[in-house]
Amino acid sequence: MALVLLLLLVACGQQNDAADDGDEDNDEETPPVPVEINKPSRGDIYAVYTGTAPIEAYAEADVIAKVAGEVRAILVEEGDDVKKGQVLAQLDGDRLRLELNETSARLNKLKRDYERNVDLSKNNLISEGDFEKIKYEMEALEATHNLASLELDYTQIRAPIDGVISERYIKLGNTLSVNDPVFRVTGFDPLVAYLHIPEREFSNITAGQTVGIDIDALPGPPIQATVTRVSPIVDPATGTFKIAIEIFDESRSIKPGMFARIGVVYDVHQNALQVPRSALVEDLGQSSVFVVEDGKAIRKDVDTGYGDRGMIEIISGIGDDENIIIVGQLGLKSDAEVDVINAPEAEATSFADSSDSTEDENDASPD
Repeated sequence: MALVLLLLLVACGQQNDAADDGDEDNDEETPPVPVEINKPSRGDIYAVYTGTAPIEAYAEADVIAKVAGEVRAILVEEGDDVKKGQVLAQLDGDRLRLELNETSARLNKLKRDYERNVDLSKNNLISEGDFEKIKYEMEALEATHNLASLELDYTQIRAPIDGVISERYIKLGNTLSVNDPVFRVTGFDPLVAYLHIPEREFSNITAGQTVGIDIDALPGPPIQATVTRVSPIVDPATGTFKIAIEIFDESRSIKPGMFARIGVVYDVHQNALQVPRSALVEDLGQSSVFVVEDGKAIRKDVDTGYGDRGMIEIISGIGDDENIIIVGQLGLKSDAEVDVINAPEAEATSFADSSDSTEDENDASPD
């Protein structure tokens, strides 16, 4: 019995010690949360619909052989600029040339016979039926002669459009049949991208709007282009409409087949109050930011507008002189003490300057 009492006394003492330790922990203050702050900036912010599409040639054509024959000469190579009508290759035309000479001789003889019969017809020395027969034979032979001349000309394979030889399918000495492919000619002026846009954006997109194009293979600032055509219908199968964007590139650094990220600018708010998108905290559909007041983090609900290049427009909720927490706000609670580890006055660049290097994904409409 005495042993049991002794064990109870020891247990009570341990509980008292644990309670004392808990009181000491509660008495310790929670350390301030380190944060970085900056003030909102002002500047123009754009409403942009973004999408992706391959770059295509506006004009492109496969050149085919219109007559059969052996390739006697190849006059251009891949990468050469060509003009419409320029001779690209020559086929053997010996047989066609002989056929043309034959029809030419027959036609000359028939023309002389016709001219003699014109005088006879005027003097009624030949029947009208015989005269008309000679006339029709001459016209038929003229058509045969013209066809032979055209086929001989087809041995000179010509470019159907202005452009660049993008592919050569033949070699010297090949024997071609009618409709065999010979070359591919690609036009680079202009290039075009076709973007399919959801129908909810139909009222926002019009011809003439500015377009910025980023191509991963080409570092540098966005390439400027213009919306040239907007489809008047919505595809019921996809719920999208198509727009055409023409791209003029004198340097020819953009190649058909390149993958482009396209942003269509359809509105702008000038001198808008902006903060980095990363400063926003979302909770149940409500956007808010944390500001520092008297060493504490205060959460303020805000109404947002357009988003562009990593920045978000603030329509209401904060002012220009607020100290916005831009780092350390995740998991932060309102009224929590904070330790500001930077001074906003010492920042080398403003939000607007630093946002140029930050890419925002698709923010096509106000939040």
